[in-house]
Amino acid sequence: MKSRLQKLLAQAGAASRRKAEELILQGRVAVNGRPAKLGDSADPQKDQIALDGQRLRLEGEKLYLALHKPRGFVTTMEDERGRRCVAQLVADVPGRVYPVGRLDKDSEGLLIMTNDGAFANAVAHPKSHVAKTYRVTLRPGVNEEQLVQISTGILIDGKMTAPAKARVLEQQQGRAVVEIVLYEGRNREIRKMCEALGLEVARLKRTAVGPVRLAMLPQGRWRELSKEEVKALLAASKA
Repeated sequence: MKSRLQKLLAQAGAASRRKAEELILQGRVAVNGRPAKLGDSADPQKDQIALDGQRLRLEGEKLYLALHKPRGFVTTMEDERGRRCVAQLVADVPGRVYPVGRLDKDSEGLLIMTNDGAFANAVAHPKSHVAKTYRVTLRPGVNEEQLVQISTGILIDGKMTAPAKARVLEQQQGRAVVEIVLYEGRNREIRKMCEALGLEVARLKRTAVGPVRLAMLPQGRWRELSKEEVKALLAASKA
């Protein structure tokens, strides 16, 4: 729903309505990259409003983030035991967000975070089967039979795991790096599968959730998902 820019600037805490008018007249406000004029309106759900080149955050705005979670952080917003949690890594986000799904304390990599409950439920729901890609370092190595077992399913906690994809990326004496793609979200699934096969997980890193990739995002940092990535994730959850 569209509102006058003066009102939106005031809601964002950028200025009073009277001061906002001055900012617009000075050419310091832009909507979707174009200088705004006094009297212009914008839809905060669709339009990007910037002041002096910095995007404004409006109350109630939906946030969608990709976070590179380091090892040693728990995927919670607070922890009774005083452990480091992902909330500390998104403390500078202008709004409260929470994790979509989980990534255990000893694992690292891509974690999606949002304040959109419907989006989180669609992506994380067990029936959505959004693919999650991991780079896993195994010891002492892996053989073809073990790869087939990971791919076809392994009995864990009295239930077979869903079919997955597994391929060797590197193989050296005493270690192997394997890419594993999961389509279900059972707790510590990769670690439990590997343990059942007598393999030690030396390192586990999630590199993608559906079409969203970790790429070169530094550890402990976050970035906003693009509108295209959000749409693609929702599409993947319904496929």
